[in-house]
Amino acid sequence: MKLYPFIEAEKVAARSVARACVLLEVSRSAYYTHRAGPSPRQVADTQLAAEITEVHTESKGRYGAPRVHAVLARKGHRHGRKRIARLMAERGLAGRAPRRWKKTTITDPAAAARLDLIGRNFTTDARRINSRWCGDITYISTWEGWLFLATVIDIDSRRVVGWATADHLRTELISDALSNAVATRDPGPGVIFHSDRGCQYTSAAFAGLAADLNVTLSVGRTGQCWDNALAESFFASLKGECLDRQSWPTRASARRAVVEYIGWFNGTRLHSSLGYLTPDEYEATTAARKDLPEVA
Repeated sequence: MKLYPFIEAEKVAARSVARACVLLEVSRSAYYTHRAGPSPRQVADTQLAAEITEVHTESKGRYGAPRVHAVLARKGHRHGRKRIARLMAERGLAGRAPRRWKKTTITDPAAAARLDLIGRNFTTDARRINSRWCGDITYISTWEGWLFLATVIDIDSRRVVGWATADHLRTELISDALSNAVATRDPGPGVIFHSDRGCQYTSAAFAGLAADLNVTLSVGRTGQCWDNALAESFFASLKGECLDRQSWPTRASARRAVVEYIGWFNGTRLHSSLGYLTPDEYEATTAARKDLPEVA
């Protein structure tokens, strides 16, 4: 039951507001606050919350407070991140959190030793774009069976530059991803491709392809997921922000979702490691700068 109309009726009839508040167990300050209407701050919060909801919806529920804050800042808003986080919490809005990693690498004990040329250095460096790549394989569950995805990511722009899907885990899967990346990016000779020690990546067939493409192979240590953390991080984002939100009846439907997500990841998703730019924006900004020294 709404109590304030009854108190208002008592006031109009020139009766005691204080007595009505006591009988209805409502404080006088609450009544007068209600009567005065929402404060300018409350009105502003309501308007801001509507814009927050719009940004959150446009991201398909993927963005949390930091990225929502970054999007609004691009639109000229000057609101604190804590205020945005509060308004999101009040409305039950939250970003998609990645799941914990699971070990999926199957090592080849007979594989030739290769050097780790990255050394966990996954910090961005605009001078090195198109010279350091990393990649991995992940499993996607569908009603038809597993769909396997292999990726190639530019370490310095976070852009997914090559990828391939298949219903098998043979070396052709990663070969197609690397070939796709080289054809798309046309990197200079000796571009580094870093991976884990999975048997596909340490196979003679893959080494031969890399030599033909003039790609230098690099691997992390066995059982050390942090040695290929960037590739793992992309899969965590893909699954947390897209694939884990529903079931996939067919491999084709899952593949379409992957294609859509990669396009969004490269062209729309704001990356904190890039100063809340997209990979496309970061590369375009870098290409426009002529003062960057060449990497030796």
